[in-house]
Amino acid sequence: MLSSEAATRRTIDIVIYPEFKSFEAIGPMTVFTYANKHLEAQGKAPGYEVRIVSTRLGAIPSDTLMCLDASRTLSEESLPHSIMVVGAHEIERIVEEQSEIVEWSKRVALKVDRFAALCSGAFFLAAAGLLEGKRATTHWRMAEVMQQKYPCIQVDIDSIFIREGNLWTSAGVSASVDLALAFVESDFGHDLALQVAQDLVIFLKRPGGQSQFSANLTSQMTQTSGMRAVQEWVLDNIDQKISVSLMANQASMSLRNFTRTFHKEVGICPSEFLEKARIDKVRRLLCESDLPMKSIAFKCGFATADQMRNVFKKHLSVTPKQYQERFLGV
Repeated sequence: MLSSEAATRRTIDIVIYPEFKSFEAIGPMTVFTYANKHLEAQGKAPGYEVRIVSTRLGAIPSDTLMCLDASRTLSEESLPHSIMVVGAHEIERIVEEQSEIVEWSKRVALKVDRFAALCSGAFFLAAAGLLEGKRATTHWRMAEVMQQKYPCIQVDIDSIFIREGNLWTSAGVSASVDLALAFVESDFGHDLALQVAQDLVIFLKRPGGQSQFSANLTSQMTQTSGMRAVQEWVLDNIDQKISVSLMANQASMSLRNFTRTFHKEVGICPSEFLEKARIDKVRRLLCESDLPMKSIAFKCGFATADQMRNVFKKHLSVTPKQYQERFLGV
């Protein structure tokens, strides 16, 4: 019979392959290493055993100058408690080249307690057909590609990570750390996860979602000339008092017809696009200037700084000031 300490130890297999994103392997490994250090400091046994797994043994080159040594190959025997498959930059090509990982995922994913696909690694689960009818997230740059290629998946571009049963998916790159911290919190409690987050000088649960860093406004620019001209006019005149009625006039359409056509072609209503356009300009000014909040509000078409603050928080879950403090280091 296993001792109580051995019974609580989680084996984590991190699956890599040539050109894998190194941060997505190193980030979680660091979280689990720090968790072990805190457990040992409390007189307890290490809580995690991390193994590097690939299709072959030995040094596996990453997207950086770093390689990691795979000590195990893909297997259906001696499965770990949890599996984490990392992502890659050219993930569509990689998934085709690494079909062995897709087939292996299909066979083992539902046999382990947790199977996590990090960032664009979600494409391995998608290709295996395991995300059909489920919510999932991935790097915001690849979200539209995933939705188009796998229409049965409910792609959530804003979530940092999503759990569907024993399947987990995470957003872009650094979200792999958020997901690993969630594992620690689930396994050993809030206090230990918080200690690890403090060691790494990061939030245990970061405010907001990955849309704070995405070019989501640009992705919603339609290719239809009429509606695109209106969108460009909005962006060029964002400091003005623009209304949906003015947008309709710009398109030489009735308000009702314009609203219906805009939503059909762009995917969101005109008022939402207008708000997002203003928020996008706010974010740029927060990054590129040291203007006071009132001036930023005025330049982005808001009547007051309070109005800007409320709309900003509605879309990004943080205030403009918090955005500067937490994401720009000011």
